[in-house]
Amino acid sequence: MPLEDGGPARWRGQQVNGEVSGTPRLGGTGDPAPQGTPAPDGSRTEAMAEGWEPGPAVGDRDVTPGGAPQQVGQELGQREEALMAELSELVQKVVKSSSWWERHGVDISILACSFLLLPAGFLCLRSAQAIPFLAGVLTLGVVHHTLTVKGSHLASHNALTESKSWGKVWAIFFIELCSAFTAEQATYNHVKIHHGYTNVIGLGDSSTWKLPFLNRYIYMFIAPLAVPIITPLVALDLLRNVEWKAALRTLCCMFLGLYCHYWLLLHVSGFQSPWSALLCMLLTRSLLAHPYIHVNIFQHIGLPMFAADRKPKRIHLMSLGVLNLPRNALLDWSFGHSLISCHVEHHLFPGLSDNMCLKIKPIVSQYLKQKKLPYNEDTYASRLRLFLQRYEELMVHAPPITELVGIQ
Repeated sequence: MPLEDGGPARWRGQQVNGEVSGTPRLGGTGDPAPQGTPAPDGSRTEAMAEGWEPGPAVGDRDVTPGGAPQQVGQELGQREEALMAELSELVQKVVKSSSWWERHGVDISILACSFLLLPAGFLCLRSAQAIPFLAGVLTLGVVHHTLTVKGSHLASHNALTESKSWGKVWAIFFIELCSAFTAEQATYNHVKIHHGYTNVIGLGDSSTWKLPFLNRYIYMFIAPLAVPIITPLVALDLLRNVEWKAALRTLCCMFLGLYCHYWLLLHVSGFQSPWSALLCMLLTRSLLAHPYIHVNIFQHIGLPMFAADRKPKRIHLMSLGVLNLPRNALLDWSFGHSLISCHVEHHLFPGLSDNMCLKIKPIVSQYLKQKKLPYNEDTYASRLRLFLQRYEELMVHAPPITELVGIQ
């Protein structure tokens, strides 16, 4: 996964009241670059530290004579790699000292409990009374998102087991059977592209979540209801990019997962008509679709964006372009810590389970702040207000490319 391409430039300025001021310099030109993306309103970002002294951009030819720019770039790159190596060593010590229960057992138990709740959910739907019926809808909705979001996400990173063979099995089960998507394309698009090129415009900038032809209210509050319908349709289109054997396997798993859900609603929950069963499927599968879409855009879009040939090193790329949301009991259970309150930690160490991301969070946050690196945090409500206010800028038009931030 190419993560280390490109060298950092220097941003001339500092963060003031949540916005970045100052003029970035393009290497070798002296012309001002496009305005950097302001930090989210009300967010606590530490991308810039007051008192930084401005310095030359890596590409500036007037820095020092005789090939010095290249030497400066190499030195900066080495320092950045040293920072990542030091942080990795600290995290690795925690991982090695952790038990199997901490590394995998906690998250496997959450997924197992979700499976055990399935019979109760389907049986509650048999009731003609409103409260038990709604309890069944809530139960199946939470279980569905736990299996499809948390389970699929962990499986795509092989974070459920240390065996690659079993990791492949779990990926097929959670992504194809439970989520009605293709495992190969899900893993490639998420692990190789999104994680490899986080906030690189045109690659890992969460563009797949943008629908610029929709207005802000339809996109934020109505369109998520269509996620259960759009997901298998997108998967079918992506099957053109996989081998025929994998495509056939995916089709069989998708059909089996959807049909089992439909059959259980008819024969266990007692729905009398196919349409009522299909409507219940849509209701349960879209129960948490709104926070699912919101989380996917809140934690990346609106943060600094980069060109593919001018992206920073890994530690800067992940700390600049990723944001943590506060802990939330429902979303922590259904989506996992790595997608909510430990997203920065997850992007830095994607192979760790949700529970391990939570365990290393104090170490990562303290280290980044100590080294004056960004550690972005914001609330769900604050990000929602930001996207409603600046929807055209953030979701319809591509955010401007930010010059690289060199933390010296």
